[in-house]
Amino acid sequence: MRELVSRLLHLHFRDCKTKVSGDALQLMAELLRIFVIEAAVRGAWQAQAEDLDVVNVDQLEKVLPQLLLDF
Repeated sequence: MRELVSRLLHLHFRDCKTKVSGDALQLMAELLRIFVIEAAVRGAWQAQAEDLDVVNVDQLEKVLPQLLLDF
């Protein structure tokens, strides 16, 4: 997971010489993990509210604005 986060961060740095410490990578990886879990849970709650058995993109799109505000 840390390698993926490192790659994602470096893709968006303007200066290719920018470095990220191991602690920062670990923190970002944990934040992303929590964000994804929270999105999945909120999507499941939304699907339940709509009497659906499966969470799809529509439910995630409905919960995304509030999720982004919370993070």
